[in-house]
Amino acid sequence: MKKADIHEFFRRLEENNPEPEGELNYVNPFTLLVAVVLSAQATDVGVNKATGPLFAVADTPEKILALGEDTLRDYIKTIGLYKTKAKNVIKLCEALIRDHDSKVPETREELEKLAGVGRKTANVVLNIAFGHPTIAVDTHLFRLGNRTGLAPGKTPLEVEKKLEKKIPKEFLRHAHHWLILHGRYICKARKPECYRCIVADLCAFKGKTLA
Repeated sequence: MKKADIHEFFRRLEENNPEPEGELNYVNPFTLLVAVVLSAQATDVGVNKATGPLFAVADTPEKILALGEDTLRDYIKTIGLYKTKAKNVIKLCEALIRDHDSKVPETREELEKLAGVGRKTANVVLNIAFGHPTIAVDTHLFRLGNRTGLAPGKTPLEVEKKLEKKIPKEFLRHAHHWLILHGRYICKARKPECYRCIVADLCAFKGKTLA
């Protein structure tokens, strides 16, 4: 995709949704971190159903630890891999209290040291909680990077690096939100709805269905 087309691509996404927001519910950086850890291989809707009641009673590392792993499991048992995720959240809380004065660290390096936190999770937290211009490549961004010709790559990291390089700086802060929402609701995996896509004319996808 040409430089001018990439700029127009994001200009239209911005015009359509100037202040995009993630769809995970949270009340502070800590609950955002927990929600993103729980969202691995799960839907945001499913995570929100579990975290609504959880965050109403426990919105700090200390409060989660006070619940204990068994009670935490009960709150999140509707989420896939809940047993492993409960263990990770408990370890994460212990590390935040021990090493970070109960605060969520603001660097990718420190975030990735926490249990259950990988590069994608760290990037989401840095972007949403702290406003860093990071790109969190999930399945939607990986698909869009390759399908549209925006940032073709064989791995999420390759797509991430290309997106960081190609997206104009003025759009970087919200870019991953626009792409996630676009992939979730328009450029779907099985049946992309090209007929209602606002960037269809800029996209390199050969299998477009415009009618």
